[in-house]
Amino acid sequence: VQLQASGGGLVQPGGSLRLSCAASGSIFSINDMGWYRQAPGNQRELVASIGRTDGTSYGESVKGRFTISRDGPKNTVYLQMNSLQPEDTAVYYCHARGRRGVLGQYEFDAWGQGTLVTVSS
Repeated sequence: VQLQASGGGLVQPGGSLRLSCAASGSIFSINDMGWYRQAPGNQRELVASIGRTDGTSYGESVKGRFTISRDGPKNTVYLQMNSLQPEDTAVYYCHARGRRGVLGQYEFDAWGQGTLVTVSS
C-alpha cells in the first residue's frame, strides 16, 4: 500500500492550505487515516485522524482551525488548514491502517513520504 501526499507549500500567517493523501495498492479496506507532523527537533505528533465511520480526533493545538475529511471510494484523506501560524511549520505525514489482499487477509500500516508546510511572512 502506498500513500501519496500533496498540497504543502509556503503560506503567510493567517492563510490556508489543503493537504491531500491518496492511498493505492491492493487495499481491501481502510480503518482509519490521519495526518501527523514533525517539526525540526520535535517528535512526530498527531494532527488529526478520521475513522471508518467518520469519527474524528484532533491534536489540541489545531482544534477549531484544521478539518479532516475523507473520500472513502477514492481512499483519499484531506486536511483543510485555516488560520495557519508559524508554529504549524512542519513536515506533514499521511498515515493509514487497514487490510489488504483480495480477501483482506493482511493488515497494513502505511506512511506517506511527507509534505512540507512552511508558515512565514
